[in-house]
Amino acid sequence: MDTSTAKDVKKEEIISKEVSEIMNQQKLCLMRTIVEKQDPTSKEYDDQVFRRLLRYRKLNVDEASERFLRYLKWRKSFVPNGWISETEIPNEIAQDKVFLQGFDKKGRPIGILFFGRHFPTKGKDSHAEYKRYLVYCLDKLCARMPVGQEQFTFIGDFRGWGLPNFDVKGLQVMISILQDYFPETLAQAFLVHHPNIFKTMWKFIRPFIRSNTQKKIVFLESKMITPRLLQDIDEDQLPEIYGGKLPIVPIQDTIVAN
Repeated sequence: MDTSTAKDVKKEEIISKEVSEIMNQQKLCLMRTIVEKQDPTSKEYDDQVFRRLLRYRKLNVDEASERFLRYLKWRKSFVPNGWISETEIPNEIAQDKVFLQGFDKKGRPIGILFFGRHFPTKGKDSHAEYKRYLVYCLDKLCARMPVGQEQFTFIGDFRGWGLPNFDVKGLQVMISILQDYFPETLAQAFLVHHPNIFKTMWKFIRPFIRSNTQKKIVFLESKMITPRLLQDIDEDQLPEIYGGKLPIVPIQDTIVAN
């Protein structure tokens, strides 16, 4: 390919990308019009949420609009105050199992869950509290996303994990909330320090996870944790416990914009 031909191809690629962006913006505007007409409160949401659902429904405006309206109905019912307060999730907070710190090379916030610190709580409201805790965590992760960023990176750490920590119902709820109400927010998930028994259990968990989400999950052996994470996360943003320089911060101590 000569120089002039290469330049023409590059120019065509740029034009194609610009046209695609214009079309996507038009679809976004149309989606907003449809949703805001049926529920004016949707005006409070920024374009990032609309884009996520539009992308999730493969740019089908009608399907994305319907999905957004369902999302709004759920938020009003489950999060009537607009956010989950720490006072609503005291038992989950006390387990000190989720941490937020750092951003990967694409500017996506990093969330860490220590599965070995998760113990299914008991009581009349325990299941509902766990759901509130998951929404609390996901809301905080989304709030840390820089302008233009719509996804986060997740590290699931199994150190200290055993059968008392195994919570099938909890995993199903986590997957359901992530996929149904926060679709397309997960960029990648690294599972580290996982025991052999979990790989066996994974066969039973996997069917509950959609295929596009399954592709984002990576199991890392101990010797590969640091080198693999450094491919996507700079050393000064990588948590100390994985060979980086950044201390981890409990999610309840993480300050994010309102």
